[in-house]
Amino acid sequence: MFGSLFVVALLGLNLSSSASPLRRDSRTSAPSGCSTVGGSGNYTTIGAALNALGSSKADACIYIQSGTYQEQLTITYGGRLTLYGQTTNTGSYQQNTVTITHTISSPQAGSLDASATINVKSKGLSMYNINVGNGYGPGAQAVAIVGNADRLGFYGCQITGYQDTLYAKAGHHYYAKSLIKGSVDYIFGDASAWFQDCDIVSNAPGAITASSRETDSDPAWYVFDHCNVQAAPGTSLTGLVYLGRPWRVLARVLYQYSTLSDIINAKGWSPMAPNATPLFYEFSNTGAGSNTAGRQYASSINAAMTKETVLGADYSTWINSSI
Repeated sequence: MFGSLFVVALLGLNLSSSASPLRRDSRTSAPSGCSTVGGSGNYTTIGAALNALGSSKADACIYIQSGTYQEQLTITYGGRLTLYGQTTNTGSYQQNTVTITHTISSPQAGSLDASATINVKSKGLSMYNINVGNGYGPGAQAVAIVGNADRLGFYGCQITGYQDTLYAKAGHHYYAKSLIKGSVDYIFGDASAWFQDCDIVSNAPGAITASSRETDSDPAWYVFDHCNVQAAPGTSLTGLVYLGRPWRVLARVLYQYSTLSDIINAKGWSPMAPNATPLFYEFSNTGAGSNTAGRQYASSINAAMTKETVLGADYSTWINSSI
């Protein structure tokens, strides 16, 4: 899906600028001004690099060299922070070489947030080409990433788990050219989140989304734009996956211009919250699972949704649309 290489070079990150960093075909050394984790870098762990930021609120960046980092992180930095993973293709998740992993379930940890491999509480955080996973597997909720802040951007990342993989909990989030994988309610919460050109991959039967929107005044959306919805390689899930179910009564989800494979059940959507009246939409999708004739709980929509509606009128000031 994202096989093409990009030839624009990133000549350095101007930390005083509000502009997003440019895309380039590879990132094998630290962008200007970044501290470095791994190898011969400044720090051996990501946690140490985060701690070193201290109470500053200046723009900052951390470059992570290839490797698997077995850490559980809570990111609370007070300024705008960017995390870069080493890669030979910044326009895709497929050549990522940095993995952050932890294994614990929500019952073991005491809460959904506490189970997260990464708990993001820093407004304005951006993450590039990093794989984040919770290795717990079937049997209980176990979060890979919880987004607890506004204006979060994830670019060319892999976010993997089983049940409750991505807790898009609050604020405005943007996910681009990333892979999100799981089984049961694996994209859930009450953020207003836009998924652009992502691979949404199910590894067992279940519902993809579980939006927790519950009031008419809540602006939260989940919008999947030009995404591929498919089964994990080697997994047969024909008709066994639902586009979503309402965790709370006014769940709101839209798939537009996306490819829905044959894993999608003909009913499309599944019940969950008692007395729910969810807003579940589909617009101009293709693929074997896109036929809406047998849909239940679906609402009609006459036009595609815009980023401005979902992410706010100033969305272009904080998302990187060049990737």
